[in-house]
Amino acid sequence: MSNEDKLITYGGQAVIEGVMMRGRSSLAIAMREPGGDIKIHTQKLGGIYKSNLSRVPFLRGLILLWDALGLGMTALTLSANTQTGEEDKLEGPALYLTMGISLVIGLGFFFLLPAGVGYLTEHFLHFQSWVSNLIEGIIRLLLLIGYIWAVGFMPDIRRVFGYHGAEHKTINAYEAGVELTPENVALQSRQHARCGTAFLLTLALISVLVFTLMGPMPSIWWRLISRLLLIPVIAGISYEYIRWTAAHMNSKLVCTLIKPNLALQNLTTREPDMQMLEVAIAAFKSMKKEEEGLILLSD
Repeated sequence: MSNEDKLITYGGQAVIEGVMMRGRSSLAIAMREPGGDIKIHTQKLGGIYKSNLSRVPFLRGLILLWDALGLGMTALTLSANTQTGEEDKLEGPALYLTMGISLVIGLGFFFLLPAGVGYLTEHFLHFQSWVSNLIEGIIRLLLLIGYIWAVGFMPDIRRVFGYHGAEHKTINAYEAGVELTPENVALQSRQHARCGTAFLLTLALISVLVFTLMGPMPSIWWRLISRLLLIPVIAGISYEYIRWTAAHMNSKLVCTLIKPNLALQNLTTREPDMQMLEVAIAAFKSMKKEEEGLILLSD
């Protein structure tokens, strides 16, 4: 396997008291149960992750978006249910309602609210359209950074950020060819070029450029609708940028370009303890074992 293939293939996500690791054909979620044991959940990924669609530039960015929304919410729900137990388990209509409300609030807060404010500055303060679009982008960026900074003070979220750091360190250790032990993994960086935080920041920045090029909108409703419809386009562009930078980390230009992405990860990651590292390593090894078993079956 080439270094570029290795970079593209493996990723992960922090969940509640655990870590999800995703490969090319399977994923594994390792969670620390209230009693202290590590619970492992593995599953095969859908065929779309191995189809030709996953190789189509820009379109493959939508798969990443689905990965963050679909698989991410599934992993978070599973980890939350592991902590609460069967009596307070979230599933069925209540789960889908919660996920739907969360998605609507996120879209409204990070996309529609800045778009509305930008429109008001254009039509009541008589700013030029490019200025109002720039203001919209700045507001969106500040909301993103401010939200991440604010939730980082919550004890439960701080622990999730600790597991996020453990996830990064584990993948960095694997990509460096280091044996995956808690002691070795602890020495790795908690920053990673392909982090979801980097994707979100890139998406926010590229949205400024894309929306500015669109020019003025005839009404606020056109402006709001255009923002929602263009999310897949911006996600596709953002993914290609992240993919390109991850494959050219030996370039001084790329290292300079990704500094903001890495800097923001100082807010979304915390230094993990040894128990968090054990969980992240367990998730990665379980995912690798699952993938190797699938390869043997296919042979």
